[in-house]
Amino acid sequence: MQIDIVFGIVILIFSVILHEVAHGYMANYLGDPTARLMGRLTLNPFPHIDLLGSIILPAVLVIAGSPLLIGYAKPVPYNPYNLRGRFGEALVAFAGPGTNILLAVIFGLLIRVFGAGLDSGLLDALATIVYINMLLALFNLIPIPPLDGSKILSGILPEALGRAYDSFRFNFEQLGVLSGTLLILIVFYFLAPYFFVSILLPIFRFLTGGGF
Repeated sequence: MQIDIVFGIVILIFSVILHEVAHGYMANYLGDPTARLMGRLTLNPFPHIDLLGSIILPAVLVIAGSPLLIGYAKPVPYNPYNLRGRFGEALVAFAGPGTNILLAVIFGLLIRVFGAGLDSGLLDALATIVYINMLLALFNLIPIPPLDGSKILSGILPEALGRAYDSFRFNFEQLGVLSGTLLILIVFYFLAPYFFVSILLPIFRFLTGGGF
């Protein structure tokens, strides 16, 4: 049981790191080298780990027995004014959850194709990777600041609505990452039953072939 908990936290940490690195690579591709110049386009965990978001928050959720295992790394910096294209910031924002979706699909396909011949321990490990990455992707796509979904929504809204939503984002983000995250977790707590039963579990079963 303890090994499962440690494995889950390790997978969460590396998943959020890949999430942040993807933001940086997309920003660099679209013309903003900020993350690259600050050494954040690396899989070395130390530049990315946030003590509170990457370690303490997941550990508290595990100890509390929460089915919601969420965390965050230090946000990768970028300058939106350097990005090319009308949808530059939205693309940078989507790169993070998009990477988590890609990981969930890849490991879900491994379960679908090779699951019957895999050891139960390895199968559980692959399922954990799918579950955590889908959870991270869906959570981050919620259009509430400072989550990625808010930047995606801002980028695709018509200009007038986009400016109004940007004002809301700015005011909300003044709460800070911790306060904003705690508020989102409180809201998400009440939505969790619907989220897990109606959204996350059906997607998880689809990706893994319904073997869990």
